[in-house]
Amino acid sequence: MNAEKRLEIFKRLSIAIPHPTTELEHNSTFELLIAVILSAQATDKGVNIATRKLFAVANTPELIFDLGIEGLEHYIKTIGLYHAKAKNVIACCKQLMDLHNSEVPNTREALEALPGVGRKTANVILNTAFDQPTIAVDTHLFRLGNRTKLATGKNVFAVEQKYLKTIPKAFLKDAHHLLILHGRYTCTARNPKCGECCIVDLCEYPHKSIPSKHLMAGEDIIS
Repeated sequence: MNAEKRLEIFKRLSIAIPHPTTELEHNSTFELLIAVILSAQATDKGVNIATRKLFAVANTPELIFDLGIEGLEHYIKTIGLYHAKAKNVIACCKQLMDLHNSEVPNTREALEALPGVGRKTANVILNTAFDQPTIAVDTHLFRLGNRTKLATGKNVFAVEQKYLKTIPKAFLKDAHHLLILHGRYTCTARNPKCGECCIVDLCEYPHKSIPSKHLMAGEDIIS
């Protein structure tokens, strides 16, 4: 895929999604961190349902730590893998209190040292909370990169590096959320909605179906 086509793709996505941001509900960087940890192998909707109740009573490292593992599990038991996540969150809160004055750090090294935080979670925090141009490759971005040929690779790290290398700089900060939202609602896993897609004529997915309205309008397809 050439640079001209990539630029046009992100121009169109930014118009179709004018306010790209996370769908995880939060009112602080700490709440976002906890929500992202809980979101592993879970839906944002399910996490939001749980955290609305949790954050109403505990929304700081100290308050969540005071709940203890069993107390925290009471609030997040509807989320998959809640036993392991509760242990990680409590340990994460303890480390934030002990090493970071209860503040969420803004470096990859410090974030990835927190229990329950891997590269993807660190990228989300760096991008969403600290406005850094990172790309967190989840299932949507991995699928989208390989399907459209925006960023191909056999593993998430390879796809992440390809995105970082090829996304136009003007769109790099918002690209993470633009791609997640496009993958979540339009370029879905089983039945991509090509008929509703704003970049269908630019996408290089070999099995797509270009709606007749694009052909009838005589649109030029950038090659």
